[in-house]
Amino acid sequence: MDELKVFSGTSHPALAGAVCGYLGIPLGGTEVSEFSNENIFVRILENVRQRDVFIIQPICSPVNRSLVELLIMLDAFRRASAERITAVVPYYGYGRTDKKDQPRVPITARLVADLITTAGANRLLTVDLHAPQIQGFFTIPVDELTARSILAQYIREKALDNLVVVATDIGISKVARDMAAKLGAPLAIVEKRRLGNLDATETLNVIGEVEGMCALTVDDEIDTAGSLVGVVDALLQHGATEVYACCTHPVFSGPAIERIAASPVKEVIVADTIPVNGAKKLDKITVLSMASLIGEAIHRIHTGLSVGAMFE
Repeated sequence: MDELKVFSGTSHPALAGAVCGYLGIPLGGTEVSEFSNENIFVRILENVRQRDVFIIQPICSPVNRSLVELLIMLDAFRRASAERITAVVPYYGYGRTDKKDQPRVPITARLVADLITTAGANRLLTVDLHAPQIQGFFTIPVDELTARSILAQYIREKALDNLVVVATDIGISKVARDMAAKLGAPLAIVEKRRLGNLDATETLNVIGEVEGMCALTVDDEIDTAGSLVGVVDALLQHGATEVYACCTHPVFSGPAIERIAASPVKEVIVADTIPVNGAKKLDKITVLSMASLIGEAIHRIHTGLSVGAMFE
């Protein structure tokens, strides 16, 4: 493992430290600062020539700074002659802009892929992309991990009675179906309609039986929590006894925390692909660690073992 080096940007150093703890190696030294003109400066504090380098940096709030910082770090390691550079991006920001669904709009998820590749990444390691086709935006190898096995294990250990898994919209129904299979529970789907480009949705209908059952909603991320609150209310109106929620990415932007605090949802279970700290810490929010999963994937990439075998 002498040639393996793990470094962190500033967006989630706690996760990077936990990953290094799993691997039994120290976190690599870098200096990341910002000049008065808002230009970001990166300096690597140790030799990385001919090393296998992994940079952990989710593209989360502040999103644009996190992205540019990642690109600058990639360029710095490429110019420092690292043998291979893997961008470890647990949360792929701009992933929701993955298609041209109206006139004169960008496909920003593709643009970000091009930027990461051009900056110097030889490989991408990520978690639960918003859309599978984002893998195809890259010309370098992409390993996509999933937090859903960790989420399912936590729910299984809670031993909830009369459980039904609920997809928060039709687009996530396949993921919810897989979660339902893991938990041996039936599936229901909430049909909803998004209102333009605003972070607002109109909940229309619940497809499936939820009356008298404990509902578990499944989504890839919770952003402003507007959709979550609407789904929880709809399920309770349709007779669900209580509602739990789970997702991989706790974006929690804008009024999300206030909405979750005021909502009758019993518990929100998330992975730590994005830091949940400060005011975002609520008693009803449970954060599960991704460190062992990401650490094992890094070990397998470094040693040439199969990453896909982790989920078989």
